[in-house]
Amino acid sequence: MTAPEQVDRILLTAAVVLILVAGALLLARIWRGPSMLDRAISLDVCAALIIAGLAAKSAFARDPFYFPIMLVLAFLGFTGSVGIARFIAVRDRPRPPHPDDVQEGPR
Repeated sequence: MTAPEQVDRILLTAAVVLILVAGALLLARIWRGPSMLDRAISLDVCAALIIAGLAAKSAFARDPFYFPIMLVLAFLGFTGSVGIARFIAVRDRPRPPHPDDVQEGPR
């Protein structure tokens, strides 16, 4: 094994270790919460970690087989994030005043 290949292996191993550590911390965030938004964001980050793991596996094997899978996962993660953001935006939008709620002053 030549020196550049050895450096590549060391860097890829370090990347995989960091991905695993991030995954463990991510599971702790999903478990603890405290809100549903925290859990939703954690699941979005989980999709990103899966993509990073597939990229590391693809780099180890020097095989582009996983690239379309990573692209589909990125699209699903993006649409999931947009869906969650729209749900939160609709839920937190102030409601217009109802006609029965308006207090009329003296005429």
